[in-house]
Amino acid sequence: MNARIAESTCAVDAAAVMALLPARPRLLALGEPTHGATELLELRNDLFRQLVEQQGYRTIALESDCLRGLVVDDHVRSGTGTLDDVVARGFSHGWGAYPANRELVRWMRAHNDGRPASEQLRFAGFDGPLEITGAASARQALTALHGYLADRVDADLLPCDAGTLDRLLGADDRWTDPAVMRDPARSVGRTPEARQLRLLADDLGALLDAQTPGLVAASSRQEWDRARLHGRTATGLLRYHSAMADPSPRRLAQLLGVRDSMMAANLLALAERGPTLVHAHNAHLQRELSRMRMGDLPVAWWSAGALVGTHLRDGYAFLATALGTLRDEGVHTPPPDTVEGLLHALPENRYVVDPRRLGTALDGTAPAPRVSPWFGYAPFDPAHLAGVDGLVFVRDARRS
Repeated sequence: MNARIAESTCAVDAAAVMALLPARPRLLALGEPTHGATELLELRNDLFRQLVEQQGYRTIALESDCLRGLVVDDHVRSGTGTLDDVVARGFSHGWGAYPANRELVRWMRAHNDGRPASEQLRFAGFDGPLEITGAASARQALTALHGYLADRVDADLLPCDAGTLDRLLGADDRWTDPAVMRDPARSVGRTPEARQLRLLADDLGALLDAQTPGLVAASSRQEWDRARLHGRTATGLLRYHSAMADPSPRRLAQLLGVRDSMMAANLLALAERGPTLVHAHNAHLQRELSRMRMGDLPVAWWSAGALVGTHLRDGYAFLATALGTLRDEGVHTPPPDTVEGLLHALPENRYVVDPRRLGTALDGTAPAPRVSPWFGYAPFDPAHLAGVDGLVFVRDARRS
């Protein structure tokens, strides 16, 4: 069987990936089964360079705070800030500490130097300013949106002034209190002030849409795009905080769903800009219902990839990634009857697999699910093989 499985694989490069797809997708999603593995990040960087040079891709979007990502985007386009400062401030979740992310930013800035704006590469974070355990205040997003509008439309069109927003928001530490995750009653997400803020955020977003022609003419398409981002983020954060205040058993599923819905909205906006490489955990990009356990509670939600794929259809493509070993975390040689075990028997360290040809090679034999000894690595679910456009396999990896 090894020879037949080998025939379903080839080297990971842009040409091989595009050969698996009916057409160049607007969003090409590259998943990862764990965060921070050096080989996975380096593979992503290599693939993005090839997509830029051979396929006309101009944007990369990472599973990082969308507002912080603006710092990186400004740097790669215009050189604003030092590289050290940009990787420290422009990534969330500690991603700026990974050398491959630093190298990505450095290469993008070098590529853009001296090129016209129409040919420059763009960087985006597409996650919200949040984590499952908590979320930022909506202050930054709401005040940025309000400020953009206040500078460009008649004051009597605005639903409120800046002082009203400041009063309703109150102290930021009320929104970011870490104790809220365990005690919904501590959340301010369903207070009268929060409800009023949600109405105002909706009104500000509606005003932005209604005034689009004049706003774009008075500023620029890029500034208007950023105002849309601030509007989406403000609305999403207020919705997330409302879910944080929910004491019902559906709370965790709501939180996960709101987060991925925010991701999906950001990705759909990026798809309007042009071909984009997306990089995030497989669970955020897969087409199937995402599932996990939080404590003793099983939760399920539709991922950003499932949402975006439904909207874009062939405009969305998903490459899942699987690992053979991650030895420094105790993930050793996979069992031979799993997808990872079958691929680990091949000699190359990384390749892309055609899932249709792999299915033919398996000849009806269903691989066994792999069980990871470490919570931070999510094995590839063999039941998802038909839902991926390609499967990237890395034989051996290490944590960055």
